[in-house]
Amino acid sequence: MPMIARIGLLAAIVALGVGVLYVGVGGLGIVAGGVGSTLSGFVSNVTSTPSPKATIAARADAPSLEQPSEPYTSAATVDLVVSVPTGLAGNPAYRIKVYLTLPDQAPTVIKAVPLADQARTVIPVELTKGDNDFTVSIDGPGGESDPSAVVRYVYDAVPPKITVTSPKNNAVVNGKLITIKGKTQARTTLVARNEANGSSIVGTAESDGTFALNLAITPGVNKIVIAGTDPAGNQAEATLSVRRGSGKLTVALTASFYQIKRSKLPEPITLTAVVTDPDGRALAGAAVTFTLSMPGIPTVTVDGKTSANGRASFTTTIPKGAGIGQGNATVLVSTDAYGSTEDFTVISIVK
Repeated sequence: MPMIARIGLLAAIVALGVGVLYVGVGGLGIVAGGVGSTLSGFVSNVTSTPSPKATIAARADAPSLEQPSEPYTSAATVDLVVSVPTGLAGNPAYRIKVYLTLPDQAPTVIKAVPLADQARTVIPVELTKGDNDFTVSIDGPGGESDPSAVVRYVYDAVPPKITVTSPKNNAVVNGKLITIKGKTQARTTLVARNEANGSSIVGTAESDGTFALNLAITPGVNKIVIAGTDPAGNQAEATLSVRRGSGKLTVALTASFYQIKRSKLPEPITLTAVVTDPDGRALAGAAVTFTLSMPGIPTVTVDGKTSANGRASFTTTIPKGAGIGQGNATVLVSTDAYGSTEDFTVISIVK
């Protein structure tokens, strides 16, 4: 209440108290002493201003760390981007504490920096070879906040090793294409370029480091350069020379019989084709077309594919109405890599 009102209330209470004490103790002197002491304490209590209560500062919320698009890096220093809670930017009472955890070690504070005037603070840190796990917290009047989520950087300054397992250097390849197989660091980007004809191919190593690249080659010597860039940005090269040979695609056609008496008809016949690539290996997946032409009956044609062992077969029946004489069985083989080839044989019907 207002001060004047407080004093008026005080006077009324004192007057009442004096009357009561006078009657009770029988004298004004005794009353005066007691009233003076009481009045002094009461006035102090009534007129005093309340003291402010102390406030307890709250801990800041945890900051956040921006995740890198690629954790692998060949740079010895990276920038940590820290976002702080709204309202704390630029507050001098707070600091960002940076923790680094290395393999088999406890987290260690490596920096304590003031907050930037913006919501994001950029903190450069040095990396140690291998895994570097960072967290940040905010330290202020209310204590230290919870840590941020972990951000990992992997410091790798070593170029990837590129090993070609096939074909061997200076090998002879009898085809239009070669498949370069090998191993390197996982996720390495590879570019193989043939200096002989300018052709190139781009690929990426698998999670186990293996790779396979198909590249066109030209007759003669082909010098091939395989360049690799690992996830950290380190680069390396490997070279390979191969010579395209003059080998050819081949097919051999056989029949279950080559001559039959007309009196034995009708009779089933099986034609078999064996296809090999220019290096003499069984060629799987080649397109084959069988044709059988016999006297007196319509020509029969059928398409197929070679199996894993390079073989394809076709079975039909020579009917009773076939005439005496020579017939032809042929097979045509077509491939994208090696071109086409054919073979034939004679089937005779006799008396």
